Amino acid sequence: MSVFGSIMGAIFGHAAPQAKTAATATAAVPGATSGASTSAAAPASAAPQTVDVAAIVDKAAAASGERLDWRSSIVDLMKALGLDSSLAARKQLAQELHYSGDPGNSAAMNVWLHQQVMAKLAANGGKLPSDIKA
Repeated sequence: MSVFGSIMGAIFGHAAPQAKTAATATAAVPGATSGASTSAAAPASAAPQTVDVAAIVDKAAAASGERLDWRSSIVDLMKALGLDSSLAARKQLAQELHYSGDPGNSAAMNVWLHQQVMAKLAANGGKLPSDIKA
């Protein structure tokens, strides 16, 4: 799995049971034929789910036992989610997200990565706190 995929899974995976429940409820509509229930369930599972990113990551950060500033640090975000936050992992994430800057300048890369990850989380149904610019 990609590094970004791991981030998405760690955040959006918490909401997966709710999405399955909605799809199951849609498929169980009385009077629907089997063909209709299949097509009705497909949009529910394909639609982006809204997930409160702050609630999930705050809870994960608290459980880590470390003081993590995930709202502004890609390293702390990855640590909070229990992911590898090493420079190598961040360089891999930068490659996945098509970073065009100097990967040797880790400070600039980290800022860019955090902005990109937050924007992609928001684009995929993540509800971000107002202090995070996506």
